[in-house]
Order: sequence, then C-alpha cells, then structure tokens
Amino acid sequence: MAGTTPGTPRVLRAMNDRAALDLLLAHGPLSRGRIGKLTGLSKPTASQLLVRLEAAGLVVVTGKSEGRPGPNAQLYAVNPDAAHVAAIDVTSLRLRAAVADITGRTAGTYEVPTPGRRSAGTVRQVADAVYGAAKAAGVRTEDLQRLVIGTPGAFDPSTGRLRYASHLPGWHSPTLLDELAAALPMPLEYDNDVNLVALAEQRLGAARDHDDFVLFWNEQGIGAALVIGGRMHRGWTGGAGEVGFLPVPGTPLVRRPAQANSGGFQELAGANAVLRLAGELGLEYDPQAEMKDAAAGLLARATADDNVPDEGPYAELLRRFATGVAVGLASLVAVLDPQLIVLSGGVLAAGGEQLRELVRAELAELAVPRPRLVLGTVTEHPVLSGALESALATTRDEVFDTSH
Repeated sequence: MAGTTPGTPRVLRAMNDRAALDLLLAHGPLSRGRIGKLTGLSKPTASQLLVRLEAAGLVVVTGKSEGRPGPNAQLYAVNPDAAHVAAIDVTSLRLRAAVADITGRTAGTYEVPTPGRRSAGTVRQVADAVYGAAKAAGVRTEDLQRLVIGTPGAFDPSTGRLRYASHLPGWHSPTLLDELAAALPMPLEYDNDVNLVALAEQRLGAARDHDDFVLFWNEQGIGAALVIGGRMHRGWTGGAGEVGFLPVPGTPLVRRPAQANSGGFQELAGANAVLRLAGELGLEYDPQAEMKDAAAGLLARATADDNVPDEGPYAELLRRFATGVAVGLASLVAVLDPQLIVLSGGVLAAGGEQLRELVRAELAELAVPRPRLVLGTVTEHPVLSGALESALATTRDEVFDTSH
C-alpha cells in the first residue's frame, strides 16, 4: 500500500477488502451477512465492500444460500480469473509445470524431459513447460502473473549460479537467469525444492501453525528446510539445509563433497543407503528401477502386513535405516532445537508410521531435545504445491491491494 497514510479511509477500506478476500479464500462462498459477521463490519459497510470488489473483478456472485428461513442471500466468492500463476518443479529427469488460478485451484499441468547441458536448451524447455501448462489451463502465457521455479540446490545470490546440485544438467550457466528472464513474459522467482515442500506443509499440511520446524526430505537426495521464527533460513549462499553433505558417524569422510555430490549423511540415510542395506541383508529389488523408487519399494514391503515388524531381514532393514536417519537428525536437533520435524519425500513416506516411530525412538536416545516427529501430509507433487503457494502469496498481495 505504498503512497498511502496509515489510518486514512482508503487504507482502512483496503484492509477490510483484504480481510474479506482472505475469508472467502479460507471459507469458500459467503453471503454479505456472513462476511459482515466474520469481519465485524456493519451491513452497509459490507455491502459497499462487496460492490467495490465486484466492480474491481475480484469477487463474483456464485449463487444463493439455501436451507435457511427467510429470503435466500447471494453468495460471493473470489473470482478465480482475477489472476493466474505458474510453477515448475525441476528434477534431473523432467520439468513438471502447473498453472493455478488466484484461489489456488490447479487449472493445468504439463511435463517435459529435463534438457541437456546447454543453457539454451534449458531456456527452451522451461518456456515449453510454462506454455504447455498455460495452454492446458486455458490462459495465455503473457497473462500469467508470476512464475516460481523449484530446483535442487540453490542459486547463489552473489553470483546467480546454481550451487549444491551438480547432478542437474543444463542449469549451471552463469547467464541462465538472465536468459530465462529475457525469454519469459512474467516475473520469475527461484527457490530450493525442499524449502518449497516446507512451505507447502506450513500452508497446507502437517506444519500448519508452526513457526519453528525442520522438514527432512528424502527422495532423489536428502535435504532439510529450516523454518526459524516463522521465516525460512536460507544461509549466506542459499545452502542452509543441504544436510546430505553433513559428515556423520558411521560413514567415511567425503572430501570435496560438492564434486562428489554426496556426503556422510547422504551415504548413511539416502535412498542409496536403503539399497546398500538391502544387499547386505539379501533382499532383492529391481536394479533397473530409479534409485528412489527401488528404495521406496523395499521400505513399503518392509512395512507390509505380511512382514513381522520385530524380526527378519525386512525388520532389520527398517531398524538400520531408522538409525541412520536419526543420527543425522540428532545433529540438527542439537543445533536448532525445533518444535517439530516433518518427514517428507517418497522414501520416508514409503516407510510410513512404522519407520517414523523407529526414527522417533532412536532420536530420543541420541538427542536431548525431543521434538515432535510427524509424516508430511502434502504427498502429491509437494515441490510443485509449494512453488504455487509461493507464487500465490506474492500475487495475492499485489492483486488484492485495493488502496490504489
């Protein structure tokens, strides 16, 4: 609300407008009377507010209330066409894009393979992914308000180069961000994929109402997102939470971890560790499957009803893997003392509650603080969900500002 004075009628109207819009997002269609009760506004003021928002294209009438005594009241909802945003989840195999309307509803998705090592190919594939998702959503690319891209690693704010993700082809050119900005018509933002999963869990899932938590991610690699005092801690170079590089007991020291793209904690508790433990225990898996899928399959079998939890090779696989996870988490707990730890990613999700309980018990033996340990609940495309939430938060601040 730049250029306005706090307390002026324009600012107060804009604050009431935003409160009403947020209520409509949270509750769905509401009548004028209900909006007035929830905001504390009088009926005339609520009526003026809705006329103003409808004229601005921010709300629409969606029908009338039913089942109550008296005349049916008009129901108002946020206009989904007020704005659209896009997001991309980048992995070493593919780019998955999505477009959502201002209410958060995903309107279209599209997927393309990850390009080769030339930045020109990367720019083209990103543009293709955004265009494909926009077309599926029925909106023009130039009408998208914002694009948020989630990648492994992080773009160093001092150099603009991607760090901590040497396995990601085509994303390491020093001119890549400038080339993407020139090729796409909307503002672009970038964030670490695990940070975006944490945002999704904080807005939509297991970390709601938590200002201090760690999200531990285990899929293609392992990583953590650190939320301290309600704010994401990113570190000086964007590398906070790259815990796969953390030296831990039980593994050889990995020197030059950036070049090796691995570290002690990755070797102890990554998907690769599940496969190594399976080999030691004589458990079979598909060697042609992607590593994370093979690891998840083993853990899912280990927690299946036909496997006895307290004995046998599958039970031993669970115990050893849980110990490895807990060893690394103990270091994070000792430094951060979080209120909550959210376990997320396909590998951890496959172990389910049995794995979570084993990790909790081991962590209680290894660390003094005892944070609550829960499984993540945003399990369908969590990186993409977080990127859309990030794009929506900024876009709503812009589009819902009626103080102009």
